[in-house]
Amino acid sequence: EGHELISRIKNKGALPMITSCSPGWIKFAEHFFPNSLQHLSTCKSPQQMFGSVAKTYYAAKMGIDPRKMVVVSVMPCTAKKYEAKRPEMTSAFDYWKDKKAWSQDDMFYDVDYVLTTRELSRMFKETGIKFSSLPVEEFDNPLGESTGAAVIFGATGGVMEAALRTAYEVVTGKPLANINFTAVRGMEGIKEAEVDMNGLKVKVAVAHTLKNARTLMEQIEKGESPYAFIEL
Repeated sequence: EGHELISRIKNKGALPMITSCSPGWIKFAEHFFPNSLQHLSTCKSPQQMFGSVAKTYYAAKMGIDPRKMVVVSVMPCTAKKYEAKRPEMTSAFDYWKDKKAWSQDDMFYDVDYVLTTRELSRMFKETGIKFSSLPVEEFDNPLGESTGAAVIFGATGGVMEAALRTAYEVVTGKPLANINFTAVRGMEGIKEAEVDMNGLKVKVAVAHTLKNARTLMEQIEKGESPYAFIEL
């Protein structure tokens, strides 16, 4: 997303660019702001990226038939179940079908099952698993590897900060220091910041709740949005 933001700014693409990992918000935008979908980032959510990579790159590397792979995602939001079964979430199958001469009967989703964190917790309790009595082990590679940006993804504003770090370093060649967000007066739940990229002032905003998302989307549709990048 950092590279996409740079491209949109340089090539006068649709701004502000909007990022969100929430399938509920995406559905909201599709229903209520269909004329502004060009502002959405082209990047999928981490859940869907992982599923497609697992069933393409990893399947090829390990010599596994992707039709026999099962990808399970554990997420806090029930809307992730809906996201996994959207008809366009079959990019791994689309990648393989011509290479393997597969038919539509072979079709599979990038992510097979989604459990909520509550459901997983209930499963642990029902099976009697006690984490306090389990031996300490390292994660399997490459799942034990991460970046500082990856750690903040789950927090509001984390996706934007991760993308801005990349964009800033690509443009300036230097790491980005902390981003200082300030509350927007009269708009509880919306924060904004300005990042200087070698003289280019990039104004960004982070908002939570659909009420605030609607406010920012209405600004965009009226041509009044002062931002280049928004996370909802």
